[in-house]
Amino acid sequence: MNAPQLDETLILETLRQVVDPEIDCNIVDLGLIYGTRIEGGKVTVQMTLTTQGCPMHESIAWGVKNALRNLEGVEEVEVEIVWDPPWHPAMMTDYGRARVGIRT
Repeated sequence: MNAPQLDETLILETLRQVVDPEIDCNIVDLGLIYGTRIEGGKVTVQMTLTTQGCPMHESIAWGVKNALRNLEGVEEVEVEIVWDPPWHPAMMTDYGRARVGIRT
């Protein structure tokens, strides 16, 4: 059986396993993932958090690293936390807004 192709789709699908415990929604549908980069066995995830003082910063970053390290072909994971552009609820997917009770 062949391993799935390591690409952005697989990365984002895998990151849906990582949930912001304060909001109870995954980080992809919250709109926290700004980009991914795959260079050989290294995956870099550029992301933000809902607030700069987020107390779950380290836990969420650890969740990202842990989830991606379980993918075949991933040898190293780097998480870059950025604050520009600032996160806002409009960045959420329809599922994310429905999950947290924000009406559109």
